[in-house]
Amino acid sequence: MHIQWYPGHMKKARDMVQSHLKLVDVALELRDARAPLASENPMFADLLQGKKRLLLLNKADLADPCVNREWTEAFSKEGLKTLAFNARSDNTAELIALILREGAFVHEKNRRQGRKPRPIRLMVIGVPNVGKSSLINRLVGRTTSRIEDRPGVTRGKQWVRLRKDLELFDTPGILWPKFIDQKKALHLAFLGSINDLVLDTTRLAIELIKTLRELYPGVLEARYDVSESGHPEEVFEAIAKRRGAIISGGRIDEERTAVMLLDEFRSAKIGRISLERP
Repeated sequence: MHIQWYPGHMKKARDMVQSHLKLVDVALELRDARAPLASENPMFADLLQGKKRLLLLNKADLADPCVNREWTEAFSKEGLKTLAFNARSDNTAELIALILREGAFVHEKNRRQGRKPRPIRLMVIGVPNVGKSSLINRLVGRTTSRIEDRPGVTRGKQWVRLRKDLELFDTPGILWPKFIDQKKALHLAFLGSINDLVLDTTRLAIELIKTLRELYPGVLEARYDVSESGHPEEVFEAIAKRRGAIISGGRIDEERTAVMLLDEFRSAKIGRISLERP
């Protein structure tokens, strides 16, 4: 299964990010905790060079908790300030404190130069479907206010004041032009970072069965009460029958089964699964 997806709007989004970086003090890079390597956009290393940077392993509640700890420790050893996080429910106090510590140089610089204090400016960046909207909604809460557009800001985009000393700029999810590592592309597809409409979802679901059998033997059997032995296609068919995904002529409904499998993986109904380990 070969995967490639780079719609035109992502090139525009990348250019927009690059043009706004000069206004940014701290970059908050989001990755999916279930696949921190696959969800790392390789273009960000160059884009964010010289910027203060924080790494947030989002959707940590959907990933294997033991593996979350391993990744946090591994990235911290590399010098990346890293936090495993669930943007839908975790308290943001620790994250905001981390952002303010990283951005403290802004206040120090203004004080030294005798300038009027200004808020720390934060950019949130990541691949599609990594949870940026959930994080921003969580950070924004009810106490924020819109502030005027900066010069050159893409229409419809805005800076948001989180508090008097912190402003945030959102960016669209961005992928890169060519997936050389198809295993990473497959992981992104499993996570929903690549639009399902451009994929063969039945083939993708069968690849997911292969991956889950290898990484977490027994989870499919526990969830669907089917044998995991045999060809992945046979396991797929057994799951379809267990779930009653049958159409006329007694044939299995491949599309319905594939969508169900992918959705239940993505929502951790199959279990807290990590696709990658340090």
